[in-house]
Amino acid sequence: MRHGTTSIGDALREFMNKSRMKPRLMEVRIQDNWEKLMGKTIARYTQSIQLIDNKLIVTTTVAPLKQELTYSKDKIIKLVNEMLGENIVKEVMIR
Repeated sequence: MRHGTTSIGDALREFMNKSRMKPRLMEVRIQDNWEKLMGKTIARYTQSIQLIDNKLIVTTTVAPLKQELTYSKDKIIKLVNEMLGENIVKEVMIR
């Protein structure tokens, strides 16, 4: 590359990092990969996944699953952040 030029990929990454769309895109990536991260059974009984202000909000109506997810918060944070490649999720809330 010539001096002062940037590849399209680098320019897009820089734009996305500065964009207000980044949290929403991260949320969509988490939703798309939830089954791979947590397994089919947990994914089947999860109603919604939201990312709001670095908090991952997982909604389920199954009481035993709520309890299991509550005990696994640290593991969920680690798995999601590894998948994203950045430390986006700081807290997990189970509803």
